[in-house]
Amino acid sequence: MATNVRPLFDRVLVKREEPQDTVRGGIVLPDTAKEKPLEGTVISIGDGRRKEEGDGFLTPVVKAGDRVLIGKYSGTEVKIDGEEYVIVREDDILAIIEKK
Repeated sequence: MATNVRPLFDRVLVKREEPQDTVRGGIVLPDTAKEKPLEGTVISIGDGRRKEEGDGFLTPVVKAGDRVLIGKYSGTEVKIDGEEYVIVREDDILAIIEKK
């Protein structure tokens, strides 16, 4: 990514994972039948939500490089340097995926 994008406050820039073309039984799905992927990788994050007292920010839980689950219709889709991303609030992130 040639352009450096840093979201504001508690927003997170996520690159969605591409949906799979086949399912377990080997059936190939056409583009029209594919759903928006729920998994993605955090590219960058903002400074966090402002504290209620007004001085400073609450540190975000997610960090760049985390694999996360996001809602199917959450966030705002943007195109940066030909790549598609979604900007979501940290509250819209459902979970962090951790591999063992």
